[in-house]
Amino acid sequence: MSKGLPSPNFSIACPRTGGTTLFIPKEIFLVKGVGKERERLASFEMALRDAKIAEYNLVKVTSIFPARCKVIPPAQGVKKIKAGQIMFVVLAESSTNEPNRLIAASIGVAIPKDPDQYGYLSEHHSYGETSLKVGEYAEDLAAYMLATTLGMNFESDVQYDPRKDLWRIKKEVVSTRNITQTAVGEKNGLWTTAIAAAVLLA
Repeated sequence: MSKGLPSPNFSIACPRTGGTTLFIPKEIFLVKGVGKERERLASFEMALRDAKIAEYNLVKVTSIFPARCKVIPPAQGVKKIKAGQIMFVVLAESSTNEPNRLIAASIGVAIPKDPDQYGYLSEHHSYGETSLKVGEYAEDLAAYMLATTLGMNFESDVQYDPRKDLWRIKKEVVSTRNITQTAVGEKNGLWTTAIAAAVLLA
């Protein structure tokens, strides 16, 4: 971990009131992890460690991908933060202590081509489904929620172009992606937790 990083600033000056308001994230990175332990909470902690975000104080939020926000690699993102820092995350989590049970956690992202238009982040968890199926559902969910947030009818106003792997929400062109973690319940009944997260940076 790099030393001498500036302290995080979660507020910005508000020109209208002279006070402060919470920051709007400018960057996001996506991570995933698995943990197995005797206690459920400990397995969650192990999953956070596997995802390389255990040393931060996480605050769950939902679910807007801010306008002009960029997705960056996790290795680049962790260089911008330090241990103990409060981090805002969109987090999906799934746990089981049933031997051999398949679990999954996924974050779906819907990002409009227009950088001035906000997008959407979805969180999804499931049981007994493959990584591909869960990831595709999370992407579809993000596109659906974005369409409804924009006041569109998903059935009539939204089309998917499989050749270009793009959604078209009326005049908006929207790309989607996901990060998905699957895991199989530990054979001796230890708690197994899978997580996926989008970490928001100022």
